[in-house]
Amino acid sequence: MSSSRVHTFLLLLAVITLSLTGVAHAQTGLPADTVRTLPGIQIETGVSQAEMYVGDRITYTVAITYDSTYELIPPPLGANLGAFDVKDYNPDSTATLDDGRVRNITSFELSTFTTGEYVIPPVPVAFTLPDLTTKVVMSEPVPITVKSLILSDSDSLDIRSLKDPYEFERNYASYYLWGGIALALVLTALGFWWWWRKRRLTPTAPEDTRMPWEIAFERLAMLKQEGLPTAADNGFKPYYFELTDIAREYLGRIYDRNVLDMTTEEFLAAFDNDMLPDDLHDRCRDFFRHADLVKFARMEPEDHRISEDFDFVYKMVDEVRIDYQRREAEKAAAEAAARAAGKKAPSDTSTVESEEVTK
Repeated sequence: MSSSRVHTFLLLLAVITLSLTGVAHAQTGLPADTVRTLPGIQIETGVSQAEMYVGDRITYTVAITYDSTYELIPPPLGANLGAFDVKDYNPDSTATLDDGRVRNITSFELSTFTTGEYVIPPVPVAFTLPDLTTKVVMSEPVPITVKSLILSDSDSLDIRSLKDPYEFERNYASYYLWGGIALALVLTALGFWWWWRKRRLTPTAPEDTRMPWEIAFERLAMLKQEGLPTAADNGFKPYYFELTDIAREYLGRIYDRNVLDMTTEEFLAAFDNDMLPDDLHDRCRDFFRHADLVKFARMEPEDHRISEDFDFVYKMVDEVRIDYQRREAEKAAAEAAARAAGKKAPSDTSTVESEEVTK
C-alpha cells in the first residue's frame, strides 16, 4: 500500500473514531475511551471474497457478540466503508446465544469501479458499561483487491517506443476558453454575494401559525406532486432530505424539541417509547437509518421502498396528530374539572355558614 493511501486510511480512521466518540458522549454524557479489547466482546468483520472485479458486488458483514450487561451503541451506518458504494444492506439482526451473550449482525452489499488494493477501515463500536462509562472497541481492517476487466494475463506489458515529436502551432483558443470560464466564476460569485446580502437585509417571513400537521400534510402533498425520484435524474438524496426534514420538523413542533440540527442517533434519543404512540419509535428508527444510507452512503432504494417510506411519514403525521388531540382533550377536561371543583367549594362553605347563623 502506498504512503498516500496509508495516510488517507489513518486520517479516515481518526475521523470515524472521533465521530463515534461524539455520538457516545452525546448519549451517555460521559467521555468514551478507545481500547484494544474488552472482556465478553467479540467483533468479527469479513467479506464474501477477498478479490473482485470492477463492478462486482461483495457482501461485507459485521458480527458483534457482547455480554448482555453491556449496551451496544450502533456505529454510523455506511460512514466507514472507504471507497466502496453501498448497493444494499440487511438491517441489524439481534439474537441471544445459549451462553446469555447477545449477537448483532449487519451486512452490506458493496461495489466499486476503481481498481487497486483497498482496505475497509476498522469499524469503531461503542459500548456503555454497567458503571455508565463508554468504551470504543476497534475491529480488524479487511483488505480487498479490485481487478480490472480489461487487463488479462495475455496482455503485453512491454513499453512501446515513443512517437516522433509533433510540431504544432500555438493556439490561443484555450486561453480564451479558460479566461471566459474564470470570468463566469467571478460573475457567479458576485451574483451569489449580492443575493446573500439582499436576503440578509430582507425582513424574515412571519411565523407560520397553522397547526403542525397542516404544515406537514401540505409539504407532503407538494413532494408527492414532484413524483418519485429515479437514478437517471439523481433525485434520491434531495427527495430523502426533504422527506426526513418534514418528519423531523413535525415531531419537533409537536413535542417541543429542537431536533433539526441533531444527528439521527441524537434525534432518536430525544424521544422514547412512552412519548410516541404505540411502536412508532421503532418504526421511526428503521426509517431514519435507511434514509441515512440513501443520503450519505449513496444507496439507491427501490421504487416500492420509496413509496413505503412516503406512506410511513404520512401515517406517522396522522398517528401523532390523533394522539396529540386526545392528550389535549384529556388535559382540557382535567382543567375544567379542577375549575368546577374550585367554584363549588366556596358555595358549600357559604351554605354551612348560613345554616349556623340560622341556628
